[in-house]
Amino acid sequence: MPFDYKKEFKELYLPKKKPELIEVPSMNYVAIRGKGNPNTEDGAYKQSIQKLYAISYTIKMSKMGEYRIDGYFDYVVPPLEGFWWMENKGKPDFTKKDTFNWISCIRLPEFVTPIVFQWAVAEAEAKKGMNLSDAEYLVVDEGQCAQIMHVGSYDSEPETIDKLDAFVIEAGFVPDFTQSRHHHEIYLSDPRRVKPENCKTVIRIPIKRA
Repeated sequence: MPFDYKKEFKELYLPKKKPELIEVPSMNYVAIRGKGNPNTEDGAYKQSIQKLYAISYTIKMSKMGEYRIDGYFDYVVPPLEGFWWMENKGKPDFTKKDTFNWISCIRLPEFVTPIVFQWAVAEAEAKKGMNLSDAEYLVVDEGQCAQIMHVGSYDSEPETIDKLDAFVIEAGFVPDFTQSRHHHEIYLSDPRRVKPENCKTVIRIPIKRA
């Protein structure tokens, strides 16, 4: 059976619908940075998703080609993730999506080194005819965070975030948004196939002791 990160690391991908504290380990991602409203049709954000999956599946399906990756194991491509923030304001304002800064990303298996990543980008560019020059190998060490499972549309997230914020304060912490620590979401549902009210999204924020 292919290795499934969601099943093997449930504490990271399947939290409960009530807030909780978590220590998040360092992880590697294929990532693309951008700005603007993620809902813009054919916009930079939606284009970034296509690019991320092109690279991710090139790595996964390398087992079918001649390129051999040391330590390769078959796996389920992890879910799409996103880091979100606004200039001079760590917490994103969901009423002003045009001013979002974002990093769209997908987790990479541990066997993917920067050299393997460079191969995958070149291979995906050649096979898909895509310009992937904006894709990067990103290492993120989130550390201490609070998280919650949000069930519902993306537009209804603020209510869940308010619940998470209140939990953080009550637990003796405060949000710790910085230039390298951002609002984080993990998208467990495909909005093209799942009704908005049933979509599941992990919401995670960085924290520190008050």
